[in-house]
Amino acid sequence: MSTLPAALAEPTVTPPSRWVALLALASVGLWAGFFGPIQVLLAQQAESLDPANKEQVLALVTGLGALVSVVCNPLAGAFSDRTTLRAGRRVPWLVGGALGGAAFLALLSVAPNVPVMVLAWCGVQATLNAMLAATTAVIPDQVPVDRRGRIGGIAAVAQTVGVVAGTGIAAATGSIAAGYLSIAVFLVVLAVPFALTSRDVALPAEARPPFELRTFVASFWISPRGHADFAWAWVTRFLVNLGNALGLLYLLYFLKDVLGFSSDEAEDRVFLLTALYAVTLLLTAVIFGIWSDRLGRRKVFVIWSGLVSGCAVAVLGIGQSWPSAVAAAVVMGCAYGIYTAVDFALITQVLPTATDRAKDLGVINIANALPQVVAPVLAGVLLAVVEASGGLVESDGDGFSVGYFAVYFLAFLASVLGSVFVTRIRGVR
Repeated sequence: MSTLPAALAEPTVTPPSRWVALLALASVGLWAGFFGPIQVLLAQQAESLDPANKEQVLALVTGLGALVSVVCNPLAGAFSDRTTLRAGRRVPWLVGGALGGAAFLALLSVAPNVPVMVLAWCGVQATLNAMLAATTAVIPDQVPVDRRGRIGGIAAVAQTVGVVAGTGIAAATGSIAAGYLSIAVFLVVLAVPFALTSRDVALPAEARPPFELRTFVASFWISPRGHADFAWAWVTRFLVNLGNALGLLYLLYFLKDVLGFSSDEAEDRVFLLTALYAVTLLLTAVIFGIWSDRLGRRKVFVIWSGLVSGCAVAVLGIGQSWPSAVAAAVVMGCAYGIYTAVDFALITQVLPTATDRAKDLGVINIANALPQVVAPVLAGVLLAVVEASGGLVESDGDGFSVGYFAVYFLAFLASVLGSVFVTRIRGVR
């Protein structure tokens, strides 16, 4: 009887704490590379290059970048699954992604116009999504099922620390260029230690199926009929992330244009809100991930955390004040910490095959990236329509923006629907 090679076998031994810590550090660098620009630098750069059309420029840049990530994450994952280098299947893509991401961040730092800005950000998205595909796949590669809630919680913490670190670096540096370059260095420095000690297992060349273009392309379609749980997991993640993207995308402009803060004050308060979000996420992600492992249950945590996250966005849309923004950040941090940790564990339990883990997780990650394409379009249209009808208030901090209310109400609906559809998943408790 033939046996699966070690690279494809279901893991049974929990990796050591050092491995987990170094993976977390690499993830911190990765998410700083994504969110330092998304939270602060891209908005600043859009405003500096085209002040009159800053919202449209930001929507164009982030939307096209997210579209690139929709393609590159599963594509890099698929090639990672087929990689037979001695260094392993994941490490080459992790290292290449980190170095490529740093190079494109450096290009962003000197972008003289919008087309170069678009090109550079699309490059960042392509390379960092290759790194993301690798760092995501090492968990089902090396972590047993009954420990994935715990590791998912740690990964959620690392993601949030990366968001805070990237936002903090971007806000603390003296210029847009310095922000991009500092984040590039931060990314590479944190990725190297895990790459050197990843415990990645090489795939034997004979275990790799022959490459046929038609079969390869067809593999990206995963039948909802044949793998219904996987399909519902994708839909629920897309909706919850759409709600999250709608809530965060225009936060800097919301603080400036609706709440009346100056540019410097708004940047500082974006960082403060991100830090509050992070602290509350840190308090919940690992604890509830471990609790989920011990109970052997995933869905109840995912459902309730999505509902509470949606309610937090609704608070921001209804209150439209600094206290409501603080309250929303705290509640959303608690809810999203639970969601991110447990939903990741749930997803690893509905993957169709062991041979295509990175590719299938890449397909799932489309549900993370596609909202970044859809959210700017939805939010931009809503704001433009309401502004044209006189409903978007230019406020000194005491007004109410109907446009932002509509955006945040849509975010609420998406999160609630995402939670409801989790009940359709049958193969996981």
